[in-house]
Amino acid sequence: MKLSARNVLKGTVKSITHGVVDSEVVIELSPGVEIVSIITKSSAESLGLKVGDAASAIIKAPNVIIGVE
Repeated sequence: MKLSARNVLKGTVKSITHGVVDSEVVIELSPGVEIVSIITKSSAESLGLKVGDAASAIIKAPNVIIGVE
């Protein structure tokens, strides 16, 4: 798979929570480090995502916002 995105984070699907329209997918990048994505339920089904599968979080955005208290 070739992508123009430079931020590809490889990990393992830790959990999938299906809603009526969307699915929340948690990918564990390393022990204790997770990233969460909300995708359409039909996309999750089309990808055949299952807990334990290898998956990548691909981030392509013009801005990353950082905040502190």
